[in-house]
Amino acid sequence: MLNIILLCVSAVCLALGIVGIAATRPKIAENSDNKKVKKKRRLFTVLAVFGGWLLIGTLISMISLKKSGLKVEFELFSDRINLFGFSFAKTTVISYCITVLVLLLGLVFRFFIFPKFSFDKPKGFQNIIELGVESMEKFAKDSLMDYSGQLAPYMFTLAVYMIFSAMTELLGLRAPTSDLISTFAMGLITFILINFYGIKKKGVAGRLKGMAKPTPLVFPMKILSDIAVPVSLACRLFGNMLGGMIVMDLLKSVLGGYASGIPAIAGLYFNLFHPVIQAYIFIILSMTFINEAIE
Repeated sequence: MLNIILLCVSAVCLALGIVGIAATRPKIAENSDNKKVKKKRRLFTVLAVFGGWLLIGTLISMISLKKSGLKVEFELFSDRINLFGFSFAKTTVISYCITVLVLLLGLVFRFFIFPKFSFDKPKGFQNIIELGVESMEKFAKDSLMDYSGQLAPYMFTLAVYMIFSAMTELLGLRAPTSDLISTFAMGLITFILINFYGIKKKGVAGRLKGMAKPTPLVFPMKILSDIAVPVSLACRLFGNMLGGMIVMDLLKSVLGGYASGIPAIAGLYFNLFHPVIQAYIFIILSMTFINEAIE
């Protein structure tokens, strides 16, 4: 009975909204400065969108018998799948797919879309690419000084990987960055880079001597803090990305059949804007730790 009432209400709202939009269109065309008519048109548009959303949600609820409720199931680690007789985590397979996709896109852009880069008057997508590369190089130079040219490409690749990983959630897949094993691997790479460039800059003796400043008493604590770096980076990224995934699942479960559209809008934040922030934090922390090692 309730579904029938909701169907009637949604149909009426949708019909009124469409009729109102059609009725106000000629008036706007005649007088483009009429604010009252534009305001009415916006109200009718909201009414039509609400009616359409309510109608679709009610129909989905009736057909699928999908009910709302707080029900979220997730695992700390990714599910596993068997390929060619070997067991892989799903997030690992997704990571390989992301890597292949980014490489293919890079080859397509380089050899088909931009076979010859314009150095005099770059335009279009080439401007966007150059802006991103130059911004990362400048950003890295402020922290990494002489080693910015070596590390900027890695940091840029890391940002691309993290953003593409988060976007896989739009396809209903678990993002690799919401798997603790994946984030720990990224933190471990940062740990290796910290010590590699610290030793490259100062030598083994200089690196150890730097960890004993300002007094040898802090040496054990410096060792522990260095070991804690990959753990803290991994857990921070994992926690934030997993939290976003849980929020999205909660939203879908609470809305039930009425989840049409709303999770997609929320996904613009949790799968695009939020990952950009997390990528920025991960990269700037990595560069800060490397900078401390080479100072």
